[in-house]
Amino acid sequence: MELAHSLLLNEEASSQLGEVQKAEFIFEWLRYLEKLLLATSRNDVRENQKTLVEQLLSLLNSSPGPPTRKLLAQNLATLYSIGDTFSVYETIDKCNDLIRSKDDSPSYLPTKLAAVVCLGSLYKKLGRILANGFTDTVGNILKAMKSAESQGRYEIMLSLQSILTGLGVAAAPCHRDVYKAARSCLTDRSMAVRCAAAKCLLELQNEAVFMWSTELDSVATLCFKSFEGSNYDVRISVSKLLGTVLAKAVIAKHPGAASRQSARRVSLEEVLELLGTGFLRGSSGFLRASGDLLKGSSSVSRDVRVGVTQAYVVFVSTLGGAWLEKNFSVFLSHILSLLSQLNPKATQTQTDAVCCRRCVSFILRATIGGLLGEKAQIAAAKDLCQAIWKLKKVMDAVLSDGNLETRLSSTDVAASQHSLICALQELGNLIHSLGTTAAPLLQDSSTGLLDSVVSVSVHPSVSVRLAAAWCLHCIAVALPSHLTPLLDRCLERLSILQSSPEAVTGFSFAVAALLGAVTHCPLGIPHGKGKIIMALAEDLLCSAAQNSRLSLQRTQAGWLLIAALMTLGTAVVSHHLARVLLLWKCVFPASPQDLQTEKSRGDSFTWQVTLEGRAGALCAVKSFISHCGDLLTEEVIQRLLPPLPCAVDLLTQLSSILKTYGSSLKTPSVVYRQRLYELLILLPPETYKGNLYAILRELSAELTAPETQAAASACLLPALCHPSDLLILSPVLQETDHRFIEEQLLLGSGVACGSLEYDPYSIYEEDAGGDSVPKPLPPALSVISSASRLFGIVCANVDEAQRVLTLEQLLNSIKHTKGARQQTVQLHVLSAISNLLKYVAGSKRSLGPEVRRLVLTLVLGALESPNPLLRCAASEAWARLAHVVDDAAFTAGLAQVSFDKLKSARDVVSRTGHSLALGSLHRYLGSTGPQHLSACIGVLCTLSQDSTSPDVQTWALHSLSLTIDSAGALYHMHVESTLSLIIMLLLNVPPTHAEVHQSLGRCLNALITTLGPELQGNSPSVSSLRTSCLLGCAVMQDNPGCLVQAQAISCLQQLHMFAPRHVNLSSLVSCLCELLLDNSVLVNLCSPYLLLRRAVLACLRQLVQREAAEVSEHAVMLARDARDPAADPNLREVGLEGALLALLDRETDESLCQDIRETLHHMLTSMAVEKLSLWLKLCKDVLAASADFTAVTCVDAMQEEEGDRGDDASVLTRSDDKPQPLSNPRWTTRVFAADCVCRIINQCESANSAHFDIALAQEMKKRDSRNDFLVLHLADLIRMAFMAATDHSDHLRLSGLDTLLVVIRRFADIAEPEFPGHVILEQYQANVGAALRPAFTSETPPDVTAKACQVCSAWIASGVVRDLNDLRRVHQLLVSSLTKIQAGKEALSHLYNESASTMEILAVLKAWAEVYIVAVQRHKNHRQTLKTAVNPEDSVRSTSPAPGGLLDLVCTDLGTLSRLWLAALQDFALLTLPAEFASQLPVEGGAFYTAETSEKAKLHYHSSWALILHAAALWLTSTGFADPDEGAANLSRPVTPTSMCQGSSSGATVKSPEDVYMDRFHLILGISVEFLCSLRADATMESITACLLALQALLDTPWPRSRIGSDQGLGIELLNVLHRVILTRESPVIQLASLEVVRQIICAAQEHVKEKRRSAEVDDGASEKETLPEFGEGKDTGGLVPGKSLVFATLELCVCILVRQLPELNPKLTGGPRVKASQPQTLSEEGSGLVAAALVILAELPAVCSPEGSISILPTVLYLVIGVLRETAVKLPGGQLSSPVTASLQALKGILTSPMARAEKSHKAWTSLLQSALATVLDCWSPVDGAHQELDEVSLLTAVTVFILSTSPEVTTLPCLQKRCVEKFKAALESQDPVVQMKTYQLLHSIFQYPNPAISYPYIYSLASSIVEKLQEIDKRKPEDATELQLCQEGIKLLETLVTVAEDQHRAQLVACLLPVLISFLLDENALGSASSVMRSLHDFALQNLMQIGPRYSSVFKSVMASSPALKARLEAAVKGNQESVRVKPPSKHAKNLGRSSSIRLKTNFL
Repeated sequence: MELAHSLLLNEEASSQLGEVQKAEFIFEWLRYLEKLLLATSRNDVRENQKTLVEQLLSLLNSSPGPPTRKLLAQNLATLYSIGDTFSVYETIDKCNDLIRSKDDSPSYLPTKLAAVVCLGSLYKKLGRILANGFTDTVGNILKAMKSAESQGRYEIMLSLQSILTGLGVAAAPCHRDVYKAARSCLTDRSMAVRCAAAKCLLELQNEAVFMWSTELDSVATLCFKSFEGSNYDVRISVSKLLGTVLAKAVIAKHPGAASRQSARRVSLEEVLELLGTGFLRGSSGFLRASGDLLKGSSSVSRDVRVGVTQAYVVFVSTLGGAWLEKNFSVFLSHILSLLSQLNPKATQTQTDAVCCRRCVSFILRATIGGLLGEKAQIAAAKDLCQAIWKLKKVMDAVLSDGNLETRLSSTDVAASQHSLICALQELGNLIHSLGTTAAPLLQDSSTGLLDSVVSVSVHPSVSVRLAAAWCLHCIAVALPSHLTPLLDRCLERLSILQSSPEAVTGFSFAVAALLGAVTHCPLGIPHGKGKIIMALAEDLLCSAAQNSRLSLQRTQAGWLLIAALMTLGTAVVSHHLARVLLLWKCVFPASPQDLQTEKSRGDSFTWQVTLEGRAGALCAVKSFISHCGDLLTEEVIQRLLPPLPCAVDLLTQLSSILKTYGSSLKTPSVVYRQRLYELLILLPPETYKGNLYAILRELSAELTAPETQAAASACLLPALCHPSDLLILSPVLQETDHRFIEEQLLLGSGVACGSLEYDPYSIYEEDAGGDSVPKPLPPALSVISSASRLFGIVCANVDEAQRVLTLEQLLNSIKHTKGARQQTVQLHVLSAISNLLKYVAGSKRSLGPEVRRLVLTLVLGALESPNPLLRCAASEAWARLAHVVDDAAFTAGLAQVSFDKLKSARDVVSRTGHSLALGSLHRYLGSTGPQHLSACIGVLCTLSQDSTSPDVQTWALHSLSLTIDSAGALYHMHVESTLSLIIMLLLNVPPTHAEVHQSLGRCLNALITTLGPELQGNSPSVSSLRTSCLLGCAVMQDNPGCLVQAQAISCLQQLHMFAPRHVNLSSLVSCLCELLLDNSVLVNLCSPYLLLRRAVLACLRQLVQREAAEVSEHAVMLARDARDPAADPNLREVGLEGALLALLDRETDESLCQDIRETLHHMLTSMAVEKLSLWLKLCKDVLAASADFTAVTCVDAMQEEEGDRGDDASVLTRSDDKPQPLSNPRWTTRVFAADCVCRIINQCESANSAHFDIALAQEMKKRDSRNDFLVLHLADLIRMAFMAATDHSDHLRLSGLDTLLVVIRRFADIAEPEFPGHVILEQYQANVGAALRPAFTSETPPDVTAKACQVCSAWIASGVVRDLNDLRRVHQLLVSSLTKIQAGKEALSHLYNESASTMEILAVLKAWAEVYIVAVQRHKNHRQTLKTAVNPEDSVRSTSPAPGGLLDLVCTDLGTLSRLWLAALQDFALLTLPAEFASQLPVEGGAFYTAETSEKAKLHYHSSWALILHAAALWLTSTGFADPDEGAANLSRPVTPTSMCQGSSSGATVKSPEDVYMDRFHLILGISVEFLCSLRADATMESITACLLALQALLDTPWPRSRIGSDQGLGIELLNVLHRVILTRESPVIQLASLEVVRQIICAAQEHVKEKRRSAEVDDGASEKETLPEFGEGKDTGGLVPGKSLVFATLELCVCILVRQLPELNPKLTGGPRVKASQPQTLSEEGSGLVAAALVILAELPAVCSPEGSISILPTVLYLVIGVLRETAVKLPGGQLSSPVTASLQALKGILTSPMARAEKSHKAWTSLLQSALATVLDCWSPVDGAHQELDEVSLLTAVTVFILSTSPEVTTLPCLQKRCVEKFKAALESQDPVVQMKTYQLLHSIFQYPNPAISYPYIYSLASSIVEKLQEIDKRKPEDATELQLCQEGIKLLETLVTVAEDQHRAQLVACLLPVLISFLLDENALGSASSVMRSLHDFALQNLMQIGPRYSSVFKSVMASSPALKARLEAAVKGNQESVRVKPPSKHAKNLGRSSSIRLKTNFL
C-alpha cells in the first residue's frame, strides 16, 4: 500500500495485483491524492495535470465501485480547481458521451454512474466557471434518467443536487426541468431514489422561488404522496424538504413584487392549513369542503400522518424558537384543532384517535420542549392552560344543554376530549421538564393552572380524566411542595363527591397518580396520609353495592387506591396489611360451590362489577408483591394463597359466563385474565401447584384462541430477540428521536399503539421511558404478552407427559389454521416457547427428548416464516434450545439442519432465517469445533456475496459478525480472507443498500476486536490487515447512510483503542465534530439519527480519556480552518467544551446526555487547570442565566469592587448581535455547570499550590501573564455560587450551596496580602449572607434549609468574619431556625414526610454543634495565647476579639441547645438498638422522629450524631456536670424527653442530680463505645474523630474521670475498643486522638488509686502502716489477669502502636531479644508523635499498680522505652536529639523517679531491674555481634546521665556499672567530634553538681584531670569556629563548677589550674584589633570570668599573679586593651549572646 502514496498512480504496481487488491490499491491512491492535492503547490499540480487527468479518466472507464467513483469525481474536481481549467470542457464532454452511450449491459453501468457522479462533482466545485454549457449537460442527464434503473436515478438526483449547489442562481433556466424530473422521482418505487430526490428538491428550493409560492400546493401534495409506503429515511428526507419549503413560504420577502405578480405572499394560516390537510386527509386530494364528501373513504395511512408530523416539527424548527414564541398561540390552536370536532375523521375510531394523539403530542413536545427556553416555556404553559379552560368551557356548555335532554350526545364529548388530552399531557411534560423553576407559574393566580387541571378531573371522558391525573402526577414530581396539598385537595373532593361517577373515577385516578409521584420525591408525604387513603378505599368498596349507578366506579376506585397505596413501600403498608388481606379474602367466593351459585345468580351488569372488583384485587396484590417484597413473610404468603384456587376456577369458567351474559363482558374478562396472569408470574410456582394443569389449559386456549386477530409481533417479539439482531430489521425498531410516533407503524393497521386509557392501573407505576406518559397496550395484546410469559413458567413446572401433550396441541392448532390467522397463532406460540426456553435455562432445568422434538418442529416452522421479526425470534429460540439441551451432538445436528437448508433453498426467507440461526448458535455456545466453524464461515461468506438479494447479504453478514465475535482466537486463520471479502463488498455494494453496509460494518468491528492489540504490530501481514481495516472505515465514513457512518465511527473507536498510533486523530476528531456540531445546530433537523449521535459521543468519550488536550486542539483547529466563516462561530470561541455543553442543553436522550457529561468530566479532569479561564467562563455563562439581573447587581453593590462590577454587568446584559452558544440554558445544564465548578476547585487542589495562595499567584502572573490561578477568580466563584444558590430551581440551589461550601472550606485560610491580619474571603461576606438568606424562608424545602445550615456553620466556623456585628447576620439565620425547631417534631411543615422535618431539625442542631465546637476551641486557644504571650499587649493586639465573642453568641442559646442535643442523642441511641429490642422502643417515637418513619430518620441521625455528641460532651464539660439552671422544672420538660428526664408522665418522680449525671455520662459513653466497637466500612473519619474528641472532653472533667476510675471493667472495655480502632484505622490523627483518651483513662485510674490510698491512710491513722491493704493493680501478688487488668490492656495497646512504628521492638520478628543490630531509623513526624504519646502512657503505668504489680510490669516498660531509644537514636546535626529519643528520655525519667522505686516493698526488685536496664543502655555501644552501629552517642550518654541523676545511689554506684559509665564519658571526651565533646561537658556539668558525693565524686576523680589537660591544649590550638568556641566555654564552665564543688583544702589548687588557662585566652590591645570574631568572643568570655573569680578567691588569685609575672602582664594588657575598645565602640552583642545562650542550653528538662 505504500506504493499507492504518490501523486501519479503507480500503474506498474497496480497491474501486478489481483482484482480485489487492485480495487483496494486504487481506492487507497485516491484517498491519498485527495489530501496530497490540497498540500501540493499549484505549479507541481499543473506539471502533472495532463497525466493525472488521463489516469483518472481511464479509471472512470474501468467500472469503478460506488466509493471509488465518488472519490475519483472529487479528485477530478479538486484537480481542476487547483490546476488549469483548459481541458475541463473536454472532460465534461467525455462524461456526457459516456452517459449517452447505448450500451445497457450491467458491466457498463458503473462507468455510466461514475460519469454522472463526475459531472455533479465538477459543477459543484467549479460552479459558475462552467455556467456556459450546463443546460446541455442537465438535458443529457435528464434524458438518461428516463431509461435509467433505480441506481441510475439515485445517482442522477444526487448529481443534479450538486450541479444546483455549484451554479446557484445561474441554474435558473433548468429549474423547471429539474423540478419536473425530481417530482417523478419523489414517488419512485425505490426508497433511496425518493431520498435523493428530496435532497435535490431541497437544494432547488434555495433558488427556485416558484416552489414556495405558486407551486406550494403541488409540492405539498407531492410530499404527502411520497410519504405513502415510505420508510424512515424517506420520511426524514421528505419531511425536511416539506418543512423547509413551507417555512420559506412563511418568511420569504419577495424581491420586486411588481415584476412578479405570480409570487403571492403565503400567510401562516394557509401553510398550517396545508399541513393540516395532509395530516387529516393524506394524499387523497384537497377537497376543502367539509369532510362529508370523504366520509366513505378509508382513513389516512399512518406513514403519511407520521411523515406530516415530522414535517410540522421541521417547519417550526427551521423558523426557530424566537418565531415560535411570537406565534405560539396560533400554532397551538391549530395543532389542537387537528383533533377537535371540526375534524372528526382523525378520531373516528379509537385506534386512529390514539395514533393522532401521539402525533400531536410529538409535535408539541418536539417544539415546546426542544426549541423554547425556560421563560418561553412558562409562557407556553400559560397558553396551554388557556386552551384547557376554553375546551372545558365548551364541555360545560354541552353538559348544561345536556341536562335538558335525557342523554348527552356522545359525539360532542368525544369532540373536545382528544385536544384536551394532548394539552394536559403536554402541560404535564412541560412542567416536569421545568422542575421547580415552574414554581412562579403555579403561584400565578391569573393562570389558575391547578384549578384548570383539577376541574377537568370530572370530565365525562375517562381518557381526559386519566390525562388530568397524569398531569397532576407530573406537577407533583416537578414541584414536591405541591404534592401533599394536591393530595389533600383530591381526597377531599373524592370524599365529598362520592355520588358522582365521574368524580369518583377522576379523583381516584388523580390520587393514584399522586401516590405514584411519591417515589420521585425524596421528601415524601406525611405518613398519616396512608391511613386516610386506606379508610377512603375501604369506604368506597363497602358502599359500592349500595348504589348500582355507582357500583362499578366505586369498586374500581377502591382497588385502584389500594394498589397505588402499595407503592409507598413497607413503612406505610405494614400498618394496613391486615385489612388489605381481609379485603382480598372477601372479594373471591370461599369455595367452588359458591362460585357455581354465583354463576347461576347474576346478570350482565353484576358480573361486570364483580370482574372489575376481582381484577382490581388481583392488581392490588400484584402491586403489593412488587413494591413491598420485604413484607412477604411465610405467614403473609399463606394468607395470600386461599383465594388463588378460586381465582383460577373463575378463569376456567369465563368462557361459559361470556356465552351466558353476552359480549358486554368481553373486555372485563380479558382484563381479569391479564391481571391474574400477571400476578401468577410474580408468585413462586409452588404457591399454585394444585392449579398448574388448569392454568396451562387456559393459556393454550388463550394463545390459539380463534378470536385473536391482533398479530402485533412488534409488541411481543422484540423482547424475545437479541438486541443486536433487531438492528438488521427495520430501523423503526432501533432507538430514534422519532420512536414515539414511529412505533405505531410497526403495529398492524388495526392495532392501536399504547395509551393510558387501556389500563388505568398503570398510572401509578414507574414508566420505563422516564418522564413520558405510561403507554400500556390494549388489553387484547397485553393479555397475550402476559399469557406467553406465564406459559414459560407453568409449562416448565408440570410433568413431562403434560408438557408433551400441550406442545402437540399447540402444533396442531398451527397446522389447522390458514393465512393470516396461522401467522398470528404461530407468533403467539413462538413467544410462549421462547419464554419456556428462557425460563428453563434460567432455572437450570432440562427438557426430555420428546419435548425437544416438538419444540424443534415449532421453531423450525417459525424460522421459515415470511415475517422477519418472527424469523429473528425463532433463531434466538433455536440457539436457546441448543443451550438448554447442552449436548454437542444435538447442537451439531441443529447446525447441520441449517447447512442443508442453506445449500438447497433458494428463497430469501429460508436463507435469511437459517443464516441467522447459525450465528445465534455461535453466540450462545461459542465455537463448537474448527471444522464446524470453517463450514459455517464458508456458507455465510457465500451467502453474503448474493448480490441479487440485499436481505440475504444483510442477514448472512450479521450472522458472520456473531460468528467472528464468538469464535475469538479460533478465527485468526480466517481473518485475512474475511477481511478481503468485506473490503470487496464495501467497494462494490451500491450505497442504496445501506443495511448491507451496516452489517459489513458490524463484521469489520468484530474482526478488529478479534485482532485486538495485535493490530499494533509492525510485521507486513499485520500492517496490511491494519491498512485494510482503516480503508474499510474510510469507505463507510463516506457512505451517505447515517447508521453506516455510526458503524465507521465505532470501528475507528475500536482501532484507536488497540492501535492508537495508527489512527489519524485529527481527521477522526474533525469528522466527529462535523457530525456532532452540524447536528447540534438543530437536533430535530440535522442528524435525526440518534444512533449516530451516540456513536460520535461514545467515541469522543473514549478519545478524551487518553488525549483530551489533543482532541480539544484538533476541534478548535477545525473551526479555524473552516472555509465558511459561519460554520460554527461558537466552536472558535468556546472550544469543544462549550459546544458539548450547548449540546447537553439541547439533547433529550438520557444515555446520550450521560455520555456528554462523562466526556466533559474527562476533559475537565485533564485540562481544567491548564484552561482555567475558559472553563470558568463557560460555567459562568451557563449560570448567568440563573441570575435575574437585579439579583446580581444588588450583590455587586454590596461589594466594593468597581472593576469587577462592570464586567459582570456586561456578562448579563449581552448585546445579541451574534448567536450565543449558551443563550438560555435549562436548569439541568446549570446544575451540571455548578457541579463542574466544584470539580474544577478539586482539580486545582492537586495542582500548583499557587491556586490557593494569592500573593504567590499574583507574583507568578506578573512574571508570565499566561499563568492563571484559581484564587485570582475568587470573585467569579463566589458570584457563580451566589447565582446558583438563589435560583428558582431547588436542585440548582442545592448545587449552589454545595459550591459555596467548597469555596468557603478551600479559601477560608488564605491571607489578604494588602491587609495583614485579614483573609481574602472577608470582602465577600455580604454575598455569602445574601446567598444564604433565601434558604431560611418559610416556604423553602427542608433539604435546601438543611444544606444552608451546613454552609452557615462552615462560614461561622471558618473564622473569616472577625467583627461580631457582621457575624450576627449569619448567626441570626441559625437562631431563627433554632426557634422554628424548638417545638420539636410537631411544629414543622406538614407538606412532607415526618423524616424531612427530622432532617431539618438535625441539620440545625448539627450546624449549631459545629459552631459551638469551634467557639470553645477558639476560646481555649485564646486563653493559651494569653498565658504564653510574653508581652500581654502584643497578644491582645494580635488575636482578634472574636473567639470569646463567638462563644458568648452561642452561650445565649446554650440552655436550649444542650437540651435538644441530648434529646437528639437519646433518639439516636434508641434507633441504633438491635432489632430484638424493637418492642421496648417508645410507641410514639422519639423527640424528633415518629415511630412510623424511624427507618428513614435513621439515615439523618447517622449523618449528624457525631458533631452533636462532641458538642454535648463539651457542654457537659463546661458545666462540670453541674448544670447551673437545672431545677426540677427543667428536668421534666415534656417537649424533648431527654435521657435524664424520662420520668413517668405524672412528673411525680424527679431524679436526683447524681442520677441525671449518670444518665448523661452513660448516654455519651454508650453511643461512643457502640460506634467505635463496630466501625462500619462507611464510617467517616470526621465521625470517628468527633467521637474520640467527645470522649476526651468527657474525661477532662473530674466527675466522669472518677466514674471511669472506680469502674475498672468500664475502663478496660474502653481500652479494648480503642485498641480495635487503632488496629483498623491507619489515620495518624485518629490514632493520636485514641492515645489521648487512653492517657486520660490511665490518669483517672491513678487518681482513683491515690484517692483510695489517701482515704485508707486517713481512716487507719499513721500507727498501723504495716497492715495497710495494697491498692492498685497487682494487689499483693503482682499478678495481672489479661481481660481483667487495665494495665495489661494499656500495655497491649501501647505495644501495638510502638511495634507498628518500630517493628524491631517485637522480639518475635527479630528472632530474639537482640540478635542482629539494625540501623537506627528516622520516623515521620506523625510516627514520632504516636511513639511519644505511647511512651507518655507507659511512664504513667507504674503509678496505677501496687508495688508488687509495678515489679511485674517494669521489665516490659523498660524494655519498650529503652528499645525506642535504641531504635531511634539517629545522629542529627548540632547534637540535637530526635523527638522519639526526647520522648523516651522523658519517659525514662518519669519511671526512674516513680515513688515505687522508693517504696519499701518494691525497692529491692526495682533496684536490680534498673541496674539491668542501665546495663542494657551501656550495651548499646557494643552490640553483641560486633556490627558497627550508627547510634548517637549523645542520646545514649544523656540516657546514662538520666539514670545517674534520677535513681537512688545504689543503682548506679555498683562498681562494675560505674566503671563502664565513666569509660563511656572518657571515650566521649576523646571524641573527634567537637559537638559530642561539648554535649559531654554539659552532661558532666549536671553530674558534678549532684549533691550526693557518692555519685558525683567518682566521676570528678576520673575525669577532671583529662578535662584540665584538654583546656590547656586550647592555648596551642586556637578555636576556629563557633562550635569550638562553645566547646572552650563549656570546658571553662565545667572547671568553674569543679572549683565550686571542691572541698576547701583542694580549692586553691583548682583555681591555680583555672587561672592560667583563662589568661591564655586573653589578647593584648594590638592583637585585639586584628583578631577574628571567634578569638575576640573567647577573649571577652575569659575576661568576664576572671573579673568574677578574682574577687571571689582573692588570696589564691594574688598568690598566682605574684608567682607568674608573665600572666600578670598579659592580664593587665588585656584589661587595658578592653577599656580602650569600650571607649571606641559599645561591647559586641554577639559575645554576650553566646555566653547567655550556652548557659540556657544546659537546662534540659530530663536532668
